[in-house]
Amino acid sequence: MKYQSFREFWPFYVGEHHLKLTRIFHFIGTLSVITLIPMSFFYDPYLLLIAPVTGYGFAWFSHYFIEKNRPATFIYPVWSLIADFKMFALMFIGKMDAEADRYSQQQENR
Repeated sequence: MKYQSFREFWPFYVGEHHLKLTRIFHFIGTLSVITLIPMSFFYDPYLLLIAPVTGYGFAWFSHYFIEKNRPATFIYPVWSLIADFKMFALMFIGKMDAEADRYSQQQENR
């Protein structure tokens, strides 16, 4: 299925991250990107090269070895990046578990 909007994509994305440990690895990866980019301006511009490697490294590791699925980045790179930051924000404020539970229950009711 080709998603026509981010709103349609988001439930799919959440379903691909239904294991909490996968979400934790994504959080660490996104946090590393958020940390490394500003650091590159003050310390070493080569940190910009490391940022995507660490961000995607943590995320892809979790998909292949924890979630046992293929990262959505390969099919939906822009929406996946946006969704990573949305998931990070929801985790940061403590609301992502409820979001995952909500979509999981919707899937079960279908």
